[in-house]
Amino acid sequence: MTRSVSPKRSPKPSRSPYVLEEQVGFILRQVWQRHATIFAREIGINLTPTQWAALAKLTETGPCSQNALGRLTAMDVATIKGVIDRLTARGLTETSPDPEDGRRLLVSLTRAGQQIAETAMPNALAISRETLAPLDARERETLLALLSKLR
Repeated sequence: MTRSVSPKRSPKPSRSPYVLEEQVGFILRQVWQRHATIFAREIGINLTPTQWAALAKLTETGPCSQNALGRLTAMDVATIKGVIDRLTARGLTETSPDPEDGRRLLVSLTRAGQQIAETAMPNALAISRETLAPLDARERETLLALLSKLR
């Protein structure tokens, strides 16, 4: 009579102190992925989130240096340069010498850039609303306040 040999089972692993799904970075990445999907579907024009950030900030501030725009939109030097280069190639932004400092260029919206920003603004607001829709008003306020503290 042959004896059946069952494979040895390894002991059930003990609960690790690091559970990926409970980590802030993992959760933030999932939220960002959800937001990016909503953004791509709803913005209504062919813009990336970083391009929209630059247009929105220029709408808010008016002309400013590329360096200042990068700081205002939380983009590093290389990223903001690429964003402005692509927006300028599309005719949405332009650069001109700063009258106060000839060594510096100011970035501003073109008429087409202003029109795109005005058209996209209601969509951008709707994107934020949809991203936060699972939360009630108090939770939205709390979440935004807490996230602001982490910047």
